[in-house]
Amino acid sequence: MLIRLATRGSLYTKSKYKWSPRFYSTQVEYKPIRSVLVANRGEIAVRVFRACNELGIKSVAIYSKEDRAHIHRLKADESYLVGEGLPPVQAYLSIPDIIAICKDHHIDAVHPGYGFLSERHDFAQAIIDAGLRFIGPSPRVVQQMGDKVAAREAAISAGVAVVPGTDGPVTTKEEAREFCVKHGLPVIFKAAYGGGGRGMRVVRKMEEVEENFERASSEALSAFGNGAMFIEKFIERPRHIEVQLLGDKAGNVVHLYERDCSVQRRHQKVVEIAPAPKLDPVIRDKMTAAAVKLARHVGYENAGTVEFLCDETGNFYFIEVNARLQVEHTITEEITGVDLVQSQIRIAEGMTLPELGLTQDKIHPNGFAIQCRVTTEDPAKNFQPDTGRIEVFRSGEGMGIRLDGASAFAGAIISPYYDSLLVKVIAHSKDLQSSCAKMNRALREFRVRGVKTNIPFLLNVLENQKFLYGSIDTYFIDENPDLFKFVPSQNRAQKLLNYLGEVLVNGPSTPLATRLLPADVKPHVPITSKDVQPPKGFRQIYKEQGPEAFAKAVRNHKTLLLMDTTFRDAHQSLLATRVRTHDLLKISPFVAHNFNNLYSLENWGGATFDVALRFLHECPWERLQEMRKLIPNIPFQMLLRGANAVGYTNYPDNVVFKFCEMAVQNGMDIFRVFDSLNYLPNLIVGMEAAGKAGGIVEAAISYSGDVSNPNKTKYDLKYYLKIADELVKAGTHVLAIKDMAGLLKPTAARMLVSALRDKYPDLPIHIHTHDTSGAGVASMLACAESGADVVDVAVDAMSGLTSQPSMGAVVASLQSTPLDTGFELPKISEYSAYWEQTRTLYAPFECTTTMKSGNADVYQNEIPGGQYTNLQFQAYSLGLEEFFEDVKKAYAEANTLLGDIIKVTPSSKVVGDLAQFMVQNKLSAKDVEEKAEELSLPKSVVEYLQGHIGQPYGGFPEPLRSKVLRDMPRIDGRPGATLPPFDFDKLKKDLQINFPNIQDRDVMSAALYPQVTKDFLAFREKFGPVDKLETRVFLTGPKVGEEFEVTIEKGKTLGIKTLAMAEDMTESGEREVFFELNGTLRSVFIVDKEASKEIEVHPKANKSDSKQVGAPMPGTVIDIRVKVGDKVEKGTPLVILSAMKMETVVQSPVAGVIKTLNIGMNMKLEAEDLLLTLE
Repeated sequence: MLIRLATRGSLYTKSKYKWSPRFYSTQVEYKPIRSVLVANRGEIAVRVFRACNELGIKSVAIYSKEDRAHIHRLKADESYLVGEGLPPVQAYLSIPDIIAICKDHHIDAVHPGYGFLSERHDFAQAIIDAGLRFIGPSPRVVQQMGDKVAAREAAISAGVAVVPGTDGPVTTKEEAREFCVKHGLPVIFKAAYGGGGRGMRVVRKMEEVEENFERASSEALSAFGNGAMFIEKFIERPRHIEVQLLGDKAGNVVHLYERDCSVQRRHQKVVEIAPAPKLDPVIRDKMTAAAVKLARHVGYENAGTVEFLCDETGNFYFIEVNARLQVEHTITEEITGVDLVQSQIRIAEGMTLPELGLTQDKIHPNGFAIQCRVTTEDPAKNFQPDTGRIEVFRSGEGMGIRLDGASAFAGAIISPYYDSLLVKVIAHSKDLQSSCAKMNRALREFRVRGVKTNIPFLLNVLENQKFLYGSIDTYFIDENPDLFKFVPSQNRAQKLLNYLGEVLVNGPSTPLATRLLPADVKPHVPITSKDVQPPKGFRQIYKEQGPEAFAKAVRNHKTLLLMDTTFRDAHQSLLATRVRTHDLLKISPFVAHNFNNLYSLENWGGATFDVALRFLHECPWERLQEMRKLIPNIPFQMLLRGANAVGYTNYPDNVVFKFCEMAVQNGMDIFRVFDSLNYLPNLIVGMEAAGKAGGIVEAAISYSGDVSNPNKTKYDLKYYLKIADELVKAGTHVLAIKDMAGLLKPTAARMLVSALRDKYPDLPIHIHTHDTSGAGVASMLACAESGADVVDVAVDAMSGLTSQPSMGAVVASLQSTPLDTGFELPKISEYSAYWEQTRTLYAPFECTTTMKSGNADVYQNEIPGGQYTNLQFQAYSLGLEEFFEDVKKAYAEANTLLGDIIKVTPSSKVVGDLAQFMVQNKLSAKDVEEKAEELSLPKSVVEYLQGHIGQPYGGFPEPLRSKVLRDMPRIDGRPGATLPPFDFDKLKKDLQINFPNIQDRDVMSAALYPQVTKDFLAFREKFGPVDKLETRVFLTGPKVGEEFEVTIEKGKTLGIKTLAMAEDMTESGEREVFFELNGTLRSVFIVDKEASKEIEVHPKANKSDSKQVGAPMPGTVIDIRVKVGDKVEKGTPLVILSAMKMETVVQSPVAGVIKTLNIGMNMKLEAEDLLLTLE
């Protein structure tokens, strides 16, 4: 026996104790312990197992069914299931089961850890009655100290100051109210038979007494099996200081100095410091002496803590004794060098403190230690507990850092049943500041993905100056709101893996228009020197001298200028606007260096805005910013739909003005402003907005009809000249003709441009067209020869068909003529070669699926080039692909029905919707006219007839309009003129409820496209920067076994390899998809949307719908306060959830009436599960 004791060594590591028989107590029986069962779970169980291992003692774990995969059972020498058939928490509270396991497996002693049964005297007594040893205080002391009233009486008897409070436990809200009335507020409710912050509430208002008592009592009942409460006067601005004690069976008691636990949230400790900083040594000595005095008075043995509140004047009051090991015992171990757990075991064996070398004169603090409790709680959401699977775990380590944990590893499941503690991080150094620095560094090294943690909050605490210098009290968190300002964790890598898994399991997130797949190619990007700045272009004139000087320079330019539409209208026309920023940016440097003399690069606005958000899942504002960084020298041009901005409806004027202002700030230069009906009031709003923003105003007249055909009289030359006159009067810098369908024949081009040039000799003229018929090059050459300053082209590989005429063809045709553009054909060829390869990546959207060549039928149907492919894909999605020729014919009929209108977004959409409606329902134009009163026409058609997009030239068609509208309201004049100013501040606040980190550009996007933007923001939050993926991978996902790289920012590149996808689904309908990320195995679980239709899954709340109320955290429904039909106000309590022993009241986010209840009592929910809906 003596040899064994000697080999174990001293527990006091700072001074090695040599064995000497004279230290044995003659009054205490020594009986060695050979096996210890820990009646607990998680990190404290592992902590005890480690101590046992070092002492050569067998360790035994118990685990609930829910913990069968938990690491604490694997760390023990043996482990046994406990509480089979019981709920998760109750399993660890089953005393008979624990005793039975001990007897069946010949266990010597039981360590209770903390929480659960650790402060239950009946448990301690049951252990002893079973002939086992309880590693802790005697049952009598546990009972006395666990009873807040008895502990208080003991303190008074020992001469230790206490806080005024109830004489005994309080069990009813009426008793609670009576005490509060008698003694006044504030008071604090505490669980009479447990601690750890459970069942604790501070009450400052009399009307909140009863509700808080019920909630606190309910929490205490759930956590400790008894809902009785202790009430005492609440001390304002105290420090929470606790003294660590050790006592032996011979009556010896020592203190191991104090810990400051003042940094608390909801009365639960978050960060602990030892020793207490800036504590007067005199007060320290008095406090530690009082703690020892109380312990001796009650005959305390083993480890325990006496807790005090210390006010600003130095007075301190006893509040309670924790008759067990504390969570924060670690920092005492660090500063004293004493292993408290081993000390507990040795004392339980019968050794005395002197025999262990633990006399007061040998215990000295060394430096400062800090403990941070890393929990799975989201500080950005009021510390809501988070649950789920830890997908990634990487810890912070190094000198002066200790980690105590058991749940922290990749693949661990964090359940809602137990405490949210993930790992305790302990830093030890010579002083408080250096300890903070070590802790800060360690926490920043952590990477935890899959569940939220409180690490951002802890980092804010560690960087707070008051904390760094030890100036803290229990109000520290409440009075430092900056602690809750977080830089959100980006978690980009894991989010991208989730996206890739989603595509692999459920198919493309962007609907593919055809069955064609993206080519497996990596387009060759022409080499551009990174060390040479691109040559100056027309943008320098605009930025240095202003819009007027720019217009003058364009007009004085002797040769033809070109606008390149490759970056926008070309791919809108050929590829349904699906080209991604990723591919645009690759070629941008080459364009900047070799095409600096372009009039402009059309790259933004129009359909690209909503398609980027809706289908490409990328921010159009970021596209503009990134292109501007790479192309600083060429003016950018955007398409502005007048009063419609870049939307399909009318907006308040301040939206249009604010949009233009932000566009200029983000890099836009030229605004090609048009109206879908050439309705001047709408068009002029856009001109004024662009001009006020400081942009170059290019007013555009949308071209329809044929000025060279005397039989087409509606849109004749006089019509265009009249509109041009109004636009010049309105102050346009450049005049544009927008031939959106490619109807401008060479002869008509000469007539129109010559007339405009003759009337406005000093005004730059810009011609835009489409090459649908194949006559585009001829028409543009005719325009150039007739006096146009600028014509639109697209690089060869992206030209023709419904796109713009070929850049190479126009350049070659004008070489060695007075209009020679000066561009080099070899450079155009390199530019084109890139796009020829890149275009194959977008095969699913390729217009050549059905359109193999130019088609002169455009002169009959007048379908705009930009709409042609979109209309085609819409026909596919509606099952009308075989009838697309019929759709084209119906388009012409629909146009006639609506009054032969100007057709460009959004008016072209009206015609297209009506055409598809006619084909789908097998209606002729005559049928529509005759049945107009009974048909449910498309919404866009009805709104057009109401006047929502303006007044058409020549008026609305009658009697069709009257038949369709009947008694519906009509709008006369400019639709946006009567709209009240838009409230951007309100929208921002509404968005921040679900998306707290949005920027002003997101608010603008939401003002234009409310639901589309909300969906985009939710998608980006869930899946991260998908715009950084290669296009083929983005659209259809990677191949199994494929390796590829993703650069998420400069200097940060992810290496990803797709490994496999599980064939079997989980119970919740998920498939596991395996990847290798930077050489490390990762996996994600993805719900198989098709297969899981057969599995009943609780619906999720839509974050973007404020009428749907979701569970803020996982948990169990313990109370439902409303029923269907109830009227509620904002803030009305709806449901109470319990998770991780914490209760949360879910309040109504808005006023309304309960429409549906999607839950029942005791239902277990996941985060964001739908609770109820409002109306």
